[in-house]
Amino acid sequence: MTSSSRRNRRSVSAATRLLSLAAGAVLSACSTPAVRAPAPSVPLAAAFANSPAAQAEGAAAGAAWWAAWADPALTALVEEALGANQDIAIALQRVAQARAGADAQASRLWPTVGVQASASRSESGLPAAVKQGQPDTRALRAGIDVAWEIDLAGGVRAARDAAQADATAAAAGVQGARLLVASEVARQYFVLRSAHERLRIVQALAKAQRDTASRVESRLREGQASEFDHDRARAEADALDSQMPALRMLVGTTQTKLAVLLGRNPSARVVDVDNGFAWPAARAIAAGQPSELLRRRPDLVAAEAHVGAEALRTAEARAQWWPKLFLSALVGREDLRLNALDLAPVHFSNVALAFAMPVFNAGRIDAGVRVQSARADEALLVWQKAVLLAVQEVEDSLLVRSQEAERNAAFALTVEHRRRSLQRAESLQREGQIDLLVLLDVQRSVLASELALSEGRLQQALADVQLYKALGGGFPMTQPGTAMTSLAARTPQ
Repeated sequence: MTSSSRRNRRSVSAATRLLSLAAGAVLSACSTPAVRAPAPSVPLAAAFANSPAAQAEGAAAGAAWWAAWADPALTALVEEALGANQDIAIALQRVAQARAGADAQASRLWPTVGVQASASRSESGLPAAVKQGQPDTRALRAGIDVAWEIDLAGGVRAARDAAQADATAAAAGVQGARLLVASEVARQYFVLRSAHERLRIVQALAKAQRDTASRVESRLREGQASEFDHDRARAEADALDSQMPALRMLVGTTQTKLAVLLGRNPSARVVDVDNGFAWPAARAIAAGQPSELLRRRPDLVAAEAHVGAEALRTAEARAQWWPKLFLSALVGREDLRLNALDLAPVHFSNVALAFAMPVFNAGRIDAGVRVQSARADEALLVWQKAVLLAVQEVEDSLLVRSQEAERNAAFALTVEHRRRSLQRAESLQREGQIDLLVLLDVQRSVLASELALSEGRLQQALADVQLYKALGGGFPMTQPGTAMTSLAARTPQ
């Protein structure tokens, strides 16, 4: 080994040791508090006010909450949508982007290593005597280039951890998209089943009304009924017929919405008519505690991660006031030839340590800190508002669900009683004890009560879907007690 090579290696080693000592001294002087999870702006109650005591032991909103209806068709639709929906696929791509961004930020903590190589040749064409002062040269040069920004103030680490928090928020966005898709599929499915049911009811009553109009027409020919009675009966049948186009439109538009949710061609039928469909019975759903929403709802998890990310970016902005160290080194070997003389290969090195610290920038760094601090405060306020709205959604869903159950019970009794009155009215009308107008009034009341019961059952099912959605569906995304420190590493003051 030549003396020049030994001197080069000693210089690199000395510079490295000096850099390590300086970095350790500065880092030991920096306090690095942890980013903590935010707290709601108001204390949350221990239980939901509108959650009946009987529902406290009901079924929780599990990962496959849609299976609680025990409807194979609904389960198949939801599972297909979760695998083919475009919104979920878009959310997954956002996760990939966020994770790539986190990897890019993490790479700033490591040195950048590159390889350099060059070859040059110069021939002057001058006489040999002249070439002694201006020789022909051929040089082959190769080396390794190293560049490293020493993260003394922790700004790079803060940027890395903020990007990791963004990736966590994006992952929560995927769960949020899955929840929205599953709840929307369930909602459209029940709307479709309700439209089918109401269409059957209207068709059956319209047929009965046309039969009534035929009987009145026969009695009119026999002189036992008037033209008024005949026109009234036909008008009732025509009124029922006028309700069918709207129901058919609802069936068609719901089919296309389901097709889009499932990633299918909207021109294809998704769900066939099921005349044996029966509305599921009401059941208890455990709402849990309001504090559990912080870990169950994807939107709250994403908002909390956003709070941590903005807090970390505030630390990154403050780190701009701290000194920065930059290390660069170039180490390699050169093969040189002068005229016809081959020189022995030589080693070369170039090591530099640069120091930079702001002294005066007209308040630009302070302004950047204030801007980022305001963004962090805004993110916290957005999260606190989202928590209150989440509790409101659950409370409203619980209230609507309980009241819909009471209303459906009243609807069911009303339908039962009016069907009995219709049977008696039809018997009395055939015996001539009541006129046609009375019978038509009873038929209209039966139609109204049956349609109201069908609509009530739909609203009860939609209230269940909304409650599952408000509760966040699925299992907790993070374990209770998990703070943002798992997402964001320690950052400087």
